[in-house]
Amino acid sequence: MLTRRTFLKQTGAAAAMAALLPRLCHAQQMPNIIWICCDDHAQNAISAYGGRLAEVAPTPNIDRIAREGALFRSSFVTNSICGPSRAVVLTGLFSHKNGYKDNRSRFDGSQQTFPKLLQQAGYETALFGKWHLHSDPTGFHHWEILPGQGDYYNPDFITKEGQKRNEGYVTDLVTDKALHWLEHERDNGKPFMMMVQHNAPHREWLPSPKHLRTYEDTVFPEPETLFDDYATRGTAAHKQDMTIEKTMRPGADLKLFRKEDEGSAEWKDIFERMTAEQRADWEDAYRARNEEYWSGKYQGKELVRFKYQCYIRDYMRCVASVDDNVGRVLDYLETSGLDKNTLIFYSSDQSFYLGEHGWFDKRFMYEESLRTPLLARWRGVIKPGSEIDAMVQNLDYAVTFLAAAGAAVPANMQGTSMLPLLRGETADDWRKSIYYHYYEGEKAVHAVYKHYGVRTERYKLMYFYTLDEWEFYDLQEDPHELRNEYNNPDYAEEIQKAKQELERLRQLYEVPEDDE
Repeated sequence: MLTRRTFLKQTGAAAAMAALLPRLCHAQQMPNIIWICCDDHAQNAISAYGGRLAEVAPTPNIDRIAREGALFRSSFVTNSICGPSRAVVLTGLFSHKNGYKDNRSRFDGSQQTFPKLLQQAGYETALFGKWHLHSDPTGFHHWEILPGQGDYYNPDFITKEGQKRNEGYVTDLVTDKALHWLEHERDNGKPFMMMVQHNAPHREWLPSPKHLRTYEDTVFPEPETLFDDYATRGTAAHKQDMTIEKTMRPGADLKLFRKEDEGSAEWKDIFERMTAEQRADWEDAYRARNEEYWSGKYQGKELVRFKYQCYIRDYMRCVASVDDNVGRVLDYLETSGLDKNTLIFYSSDQSFYLGEHGWFDKRFMYEESLRTPLLARWRGVIKPGSEIDAMVQNLDYAVTFLAAAGAAVPANMQGTSMLPLLRGETADDWRKSIYYHYYEGEKAVHAVYKHYGVRTERYKLMYFYTLDEWEFYDLQEDPHELRNEYNNPDYAEEIQKAKQELERLRQLYEVPEDDE
């Protein structure tokens, strides 16, 4: 039986391709596809989005994608944590459907993924960098992945032939491998899909030798909510363990070591894989920071401010290496002529707290970790300088890539093709709300309670179900989400509408009642 949802999915993909084909009459009808994905890259850390860091820490190469293509203003994730986000992208299914709910899971590589479907459509597929799904990749003709989170310095890479250490800085090495495959190893007679997955700027934020001293004299603006006291929030915000003040480790997180720390576990996290030359350069670059911290001159809020500056400098130094290497990929595409028929996406597995609410990490449904960067370029299809306000999710990537390739979109995929948005069309029937579900819980790292919720264009409703606590925010009046209005009678009608919409989405996406 052909359901309405199946009909719309099939006819929508067909209509999208019918409209698209005239624009591809001067090129292959099957575009190359490149997805560059970073880990924990906050939307606020890309200068194309504006924000408080844009002027002091620009990202000119990532911005090129927006300038020559499109920037999505309302891009969100379904589950703000590394492995589950990647599983959603691969499958086009929510976590409860693809079976990968948290980072303790193991991805079932036998299931349907968009790389496998692109292979069937005639694409050559390749993957480089972070995988983090605890099983070998499937659906790729060629792959070279980092074990687990991967190491920044002299990392190991796993291939079909085994595991081998590579000397160098990881962001450079991942790009080296991707460009080598493009130039020397792929089948030039086929369209390709390549995933370039950086582990930067994931904790522990180790900058490259090139950027060890970048931003050394920069004073980064503080977020307005750096000293948030969560006074109007519930148990979850109070009980989390992800604050700059209390959670950040001086050693492994901030690289603040004394002589007696040498040889400790945290010291090894930073230096064990470095060469003697790399270590000497590091110690020289961080000497002044160490002396300043261990002098004991900072206490209370001034200590939080000092730690914030250390953190944000290292984080943005890692982003600087990503930006350099995005530039390398864009330059190669243009030099080789591949840019004329290549759809390129830049995104992150989720966003990240850069001191907002006094936090780092992600997980919560609050805006700073729910929003994720998304930029796209496709010459001749996407109008340069486009800004797209429609609400999209990482759930939509698989469907979009398949539709762009002219491949059949399976009816069970839960995303929606973004092709109309990329073409600049007005999509009046586009979604007006998104569903979110975080599963790890308070016993996992950073102690964020399980919750699910709905976000509309103006409101957000969250339910921390193991606590039986609700939170409701008016994003227009309270963009920093400082006032939980759930018990405010003035919002009773909107809260009821949000609950109805949440239930509608749970039914639409076939979320089991006992899904925890």
